[in-house]
Amino acid sequence: MPGVVLGDLAIPVELFTRVALANGHHPYRVLTCGPTRNIRSTSCSLRVGHGLAALHAADTVVVAGIDDIEPPVPSRVIEALQQCAARGSRIASICSGAFVLAPTGLLDGRRATTHWKIAAELARRYPKIEVDPDVLYVDHGRLLTSAGANAGIDLCLHLIRTDFGAAVAADSARLAVTALERAGGQAQFIRQLPPVAHGALQPLQEWITRNLGSDLGVHTLARRHSTSVRTLHRRFVEQTGMSPAQWIMQQRVHRAQELLETTDMPVERVAQSVGFPAASSFRERFRAVAGTSPAGYRQLYRRQPG
Repeated sequence: MPGVVLGDLAIPVELFTRVALANGHHPYRVLTCGPTRNIRSTSCSLRVGHGLAALHAADTVVVAGIDDIEPPVPSRVIEALQQCAARGSRIASICSGAFVLAPTGLLDGRRATTHWKIAAELARRYPKIEVDPDVLYVDHGRLLTSAGANAGIDLCLHLIRTDFGAAVAADSARLAVTALERAGGQAQFIRQLPPVAHGALQPLQEWITRNLGSDLGVHTLARRHSTSVRTLHRRFVEQTGMSPAQWIMQQRVHRAQELLETTDMPVERVAQSVGFPAASSFRERFRAVAGTSPAGYRQLYRRQPG
């Protein structure tokens, strides 16, 4: 599509082109196509090999992400994808490619994902889609969606594994110098900031973020906010969409992610500094929010000096 995200395009082209079976056979024939033969991205111009007619022979269609999700998807692109689905083609989207796939109606009534930053917008525009912003990819068999660029790698390796088995997928991952695919239900590795209220709760929330290692029970918070526990709970739900305990839990995990990225502090000390007296309960809560263990998160996202 115009404005294609080059990384999203390169991932399936490179991965599928390089797949080789034990007999040396390359099982995928990879074509690129678009509504026009000359496509502009944000950084360059591309000469696309084929028009939309190439989709007629496609067993699998991968829709790359686009930089701008505002322009409407051309009707001929929508119709071409609908025809692919009617013929039984497998269709997958990477990142914001879900905004190209969504207007076809093929995702209606289904769970789908996209990059976490634009997941809320996808849900707003297409309320019939059950948007899950927390997973790497969603597989419905003939319809698949994935999150950001790295999740596109996971998605493609998942398709290769589905088609030709784990050994071929492992070889493909080694050729790409990447890890074997993570499970689709694994959380997107993001630090989703808890919603911040801009009204009467804001001073209390700012105090909470400065005192995450303290007692933050609802009675303590209600006294500090000079209100009842019931009113405090109601205001949190109204202004953030979650209870005080849920908001504090996300704030604690968010702070823990920062510490894991930027310090050598042992996990036990990280747990204590953000308000968990026991490392075991911290690991359990951290995994529930972030989708991986504290040690696993640190290994993936530790910021290197310079």
